[in-house]
Amino acid sequence: MNVDVQKDARLNLFENEVATRFAKRFANTGMVVHQSSLPRTTQELVSLRASQINGCGWCIDLHTKEAAAAGEEAVRLHLVAGWREATVFTEAERAALALAEEGTRLADTHQGVSDGTWAAVREHYDEDQAAALVCLVALINAANRLAVIVHQKGGSYEPGMFAAALAD
Repeated sequence: MNVDVQKDARLNLFENEVATRFAKRFANTGMVVHQSSLPRTTQELVSLRASQINGCGWCIDLHTKEAAAAGEEAVRLHLVAGWREATVFTEAERAALALAEEGTRLADTHQGVSDGTWAAVREHYDEDQAAALVCLVALINAANRLAVIVHQKGGSYEPGMFAAALAD
């Protein structure tokens, strides 16, 4: 696989045999979420918000560009970090973004995801969509950790690059 993750990364996760085998299995796990009935827009917004919280430049780059390529409006992408103070997100998206934040910041509270946030998620998402949302939050947090640990930098990603790299 030939994915440019910049020369200063500690380890190229797309060229190391063990990491590549893991990444393919990890991506296949993610396909369960991708193919679910959870709206694709919601998937990208949640992935972007968790990546912002975790400071993962690679994933911020990837999810911003994939969302834009899929037709997401620039204003919404720019406002994800301040979604509470923005008028461009639906109530369902707000519930998903709250879950993403609380599920990402587990150490910040003893309760993890609050009952209020969970109730909002269940108000807007059916059982399968809620399951996909929970799995997505777990997956993006794991992906963020992989990229941050090896100093995989953002900026060079092109839409479709990740899928193409894993198809090799």
